[in-house]
Amino acid sequence: MIRETNPAGFWVRLFANFLDGLLIFVPFSLIIYFITGEISFTSMSNWTWDILYYLYLTITPLLWGGYVIGKRMMGIKIKRMDNEKLTFLNMFFREVAGLYLLSFVTFGISIIVSAFLVLFREDKRAIHDLIAGTRVVHSS
Repeated sequence: MIRETNPAGFWVRLFANFLDGLLIFVPFSLIIYFITGEISFTSMSNWTWDILYYLYLTITPLLWGGYVIGKRMMGIKIKRMDNEKLTFLNMFFREVAGLYLLSFVTFGISIIVSAFLVLFREDKRAIHDLIAGTRVVHSS
């Protein structure tokens, strides 16, 4: 296992996630507005939004070398622990199984535990990173 000397910490990862949510949510809301004539925040809390958002989180890093928009803006990226190229399976286990499904099954407790792992582990890896064999590092 390769030890990363520049792992991304809690605050930069949190802000990158915030940017992703904002940069995906606003355009999606505008599209809904132009189609329906109204902006409904309830439309963002259904399965369609979840599916689209997690498809974005799963596929974009495969196409963009470990980046999603928020991570690119913050200068951090997802890498495999063995430094090989990310695979669909890595990203599926990271985003869908390790983040979405696990947080659903644990009623959000896994997200809180992940925050503490990123805050206090030397390698700054969250539960979904451990499950998928990934890490988030500052890009150089």
